[in-house]
Amino acid sequence: MVSNLLVKNFTDLLLSKNSIRKNTEKIILRKLKNDFLVKNKRNRNLKEAEYRYAFYEAVLTQFEKNFNRNYLSKDFMKRLLNNVFLQDKLLENHEIKEDFYKQYGIYPPGFITLSPTKKCNLNCTGCYANSSGINSETLEYKYVEAILRENYEKWGNKGVVVSGGEPFLYKSEGKNLLDIAENFNNMFFMVYTNGTLIDNDIAYKIYELGNLIPAISVEGYEQQTDERRGKGVYRKIIDATTILKNYGIPFGISVTVTKKNFDIINKEEFYDYYFEKIGASFMWVFQFMPIGRGTTIDLMLSAEQRRILWETWSKILFEKKYPVADFWNSGMISYGCIAYGRAGGYLYIDWNGNIMPCVFVPYYEDNIKQLYLNGKTLTDALFSKFFENGRKWQYSYGYNHPVLNNVGSEKIQNLLLPCSIRDHYRNFRENILTVSSKPEDEYAEIALKDKDYYEKLANYESDLKKEFDPIWENQFKNINKNNINNNTIDKNR
Repeated sequence: MVSNLLVKNFTDLLLSKNSIRKNTEKIILRKLKNDFLVKNKRNRNLKEAEYRYAFYEAVLTQFEKNFNRNYLSKDFMKRLLNNVFLQDKLLENHEIKEDFYKQYGIYPPGFITLSPTKKCNLNCTGCYANSSGINSETLEYKYVEAILRENYEKWGNKGVVVSGGEPFLYKSEGKNLLDIAENFNNMFFMVYTNGTLIDNDIAYKIYELGNLIPAISVEGYEQQTDERRGKGVYRKIIDATTILKNYGIPFGISVTVTKKNFDIINKEEFYDYYFEKIGASFMWVFQFMPIGRGTTIDLMLSAEQRRILWETWSKILFEKKYPVADFWNSGMISYGCIAYGRAGGYLYIDWNGNIMPCVFVPYYEDNIKQLYLNGKTLTDALFSKFFENGRKWQYSYGYNHPVLNNVGSEKIQNLLLPCSIRDHYRNFRENILTVSSKPEDEYAEIALKDKDYYEKLANYESDLKKEFDPIWENQFKNINKNNINNNTIDKNR
């Protein structure tokens, strides 16, 4: 009780006093700089660490900017900090993870991604989930509740990413998405949404809860978004962002990059618009992945375009200090691929209860309903051959397992190509995917049988290596403490 009171008082001061908040940010950044760049505790190459530090700095920079613009409510942030991030349970959660390691020999994932419904009010071209209004597949609330409890009580996690379908359409056993967030008010929910259902009533409920932050999907500006998502969708998105700002609720932007909108997403003006004018607090960039209704490879970025996008992302991260992460190009920030339930990573559960390594790896061995029916748990899915193959590849490729501190930076392979399926498709098919792995839908099954699909993705790896291997060798692998680019780090923070 005493510690909770101290936390509450500190949170009040943190959000009310500019000097205390800014000094706290400086302390955090000094600690991160010391850990990443000075002591290099995880024995990584220093260019990796420089990117990692820059991302955290960008998160705090944008937070401070939006806070000063009154885009972030003090009351909302108090609830978020007090209920989720600053409380007695943090130490207990750490102990849960340590106990898990002692029992199983691995650490649990850092979060889960859950798509509780396939239903959607839009019918977007190339949707990775093949969602639409005619889909009714929905994971019953009793399973959602059990999954979240296991994530918290057995894995020591507070983080949940919710995807879809459209999460705000979820209904089961009288419960909707906001009921879930309310019932698990000591957990944090980041929700990928098309934004069209966010009105004043929903925004007010989110404001009261204080533990849910939307990430709204766009395809560029109005023309590009409406072209893929439907006429009038973009205006609804902008209306939603205005409502969220009025309530002081932070939100992010999610964008899928294809060959069609590459020229727009690759411009600095795109990021200026969403961070400076629209007021986003963060942005996730997803390069088009040929799964779901989008099994065509024609919309994928070329290897050259991907390299150019990486250069643009690097510039806006270091110079603009915008908190943007690209699910593929930002692999060095997350120590590589985060799939297969690795420590600090995640796994994905869809509306049917299928447990997959990643949102973009549409294959599974286990189903949560069957596991529970057989007296097993979500933890058992971590030890499927499919997941174990994936983690084995991650460790060999360069993810520094927390207990393998002897993995030197010279052994780390190119983290600019971190994805097991998109960047190393031949290896995925030959050494990770198992004979007992099942496709999530008919499109994933077609992809397994399509020889042209196989050859194009396998050849894509060769093209990527030509673009990115020289960058990795010259800018990452061979860098040392004496030539780290300190100009990109604000020494006054």
